[in-house]
Amino acid sequence: MQSTSNWIISLFCLIALGACQPATTESTPTGKAASEEAPETVPTIDVVTLTAPALQRKLASGELTASEVTAAYLERIAEIDDAGPELNAIIEINPDAVAIAAELDRRFQTGGVTGPLHGIPVVLKGNIDTSDARATSAGSLALADHHATVDAFHVAKLRDAGAVILAKTNLSEWANFRDQASSSGWSSIGGQTKNPHVLDRNPCGSSSGSGAAVAASLSPLAVGTETNGSIVCPAGVNGIVGIKPTLGTVSRSGIIPIAHSQDTAGPMAKTVTGAALMLESMVAYDESDPGASRHPEPVAFQPDPDQLRLDGKRIGIYRSYYGVGTFPEVDAIYEVAIATLASLGATLVDPIEYSPPEDDQGNAQYDVLLYEFKADLNAYLASHQVEESRDSLAELIAWNDANADSVMPIFGQSIFLDAEAKNGLDDPEYLSALEANNEQLRNVVDALLEENQLDALFIPVNGPAWKT
Repeated sequence: MQSTSNWIISLFCLIALGACQPATTESTPTGKAASEEAPETVPTIDVVTLTAPALQRKLASGELTASEVTAAYLERIAEIDDAGPELNAIIEINPDAVAIAAELDRRFQTGGVTGPLHGIPVVLKGNIDTSDARATSAGSLALADHHATVDAFHVAKLRDAGAVILAKTNLSEWANFRDQASSSGWSSIGGQTKNPHVLDRNPCGSSSGSGAAVAASLSPLAVGTETNGSIVCPAGVNGIVGIKPTLGTVSRSGIIPIAHSQDTAGPMAKTVTGAALMLESMVAYDESDPGASRHPEPVAFQPDPDQLRLDGKRIGIYRSYYGVGTFPEVDAIYEVAIATLASLGATLVDPIEYSPPEDDQGNAQYDVLLYEFKADLNAYLASHQVEESRDSLAELIAWNDANADSVMPIFGQSIFLDAEAKNGLDDPEYLSALEANNEQLRNVVDALLEENQLDALFIPVNGPAWKT
């Protein structure tokens, strides 16, 4: 079997064959702050149409400056997100962005590029800590004034790589883990994020703002977080590339959590190469996260464009995916992608059969999330400077009830209540559910790969975007 690095590189090659193309575009969200006045110089290059690798080359050559790139994206946000279709993808601009770009330009004059992401804007999902003027709110009015004092570990690595941390993006409030009847892409701070391709269609959550921002060219790169589909679904629905790394590849430190056994941050970009470029800068050993020890040394994830062949690779084709036959357009795209894999030399194992376990694995998975959410969120709140009336899940439930008109105008907090009813992580019910999760998910997939000698499984992520 392949190493983790080879697995990820193989998956990049598969994603590169998909049908996603860089997207075109079609009341200002609460808490959005204006940046410093942008430079008057506007480059003749249409900056916002460039992919991250193209920006990297032009910034490294001096054809573009970090200040020009930052100004172009700030103008784009003002035109498309604040005005125009009002996408509600961005909830808060970094007021230091212009100054950061100017400092990168000064460094470039004396020493060249700062790092592989020199001058490239990045937006972050609103549940990720930053040590700047922006709040880390998880989209909730309950944490509208919560400011972290330390960057999330992966954010610090992005800064080290030269990225301009441009803004925070909207999300499904509490990463879509407050109520069963939630509206995907809605938060009490940012309102409803729109799909930039068709405005009445949903952008999918919970990294909805990050997906819509990249699709609408509000930023070339974005960070999303995923527990169960929250990177890959908005990537698919918005027509971009999203990667959920293997757990432990990217540090979980500094992210408002759902569940430590599934949470991870990951890159979102217009192209596979752009996502890989960003992932390289996010991956590093973090001694504060017991899981983030997978890559103690720097890892190269970008595919070699001259060697995009799949000779010798065995790829399992899964045809019993959810929605098969319901959306003929999706089925047709899937067939084209399968044919492309074969044309590039892959050996297809078609079809791969999978039978779900007989017992109710879905309940076990949900129970794990509830237990870990209560424990992990309480630990996060205890380690951050959160107001006393909102420093535990129980306090948040009470605050939401007291402010229901503003924070719960559409849906309630049934998941919060279910989680609060759980005991600690030493509860036998939790330990049993966790064991069932591992056996019924990870072990089954591993067995599929081993039995069929597969390098990867191939499956559509989701169907078309639905109406919000």
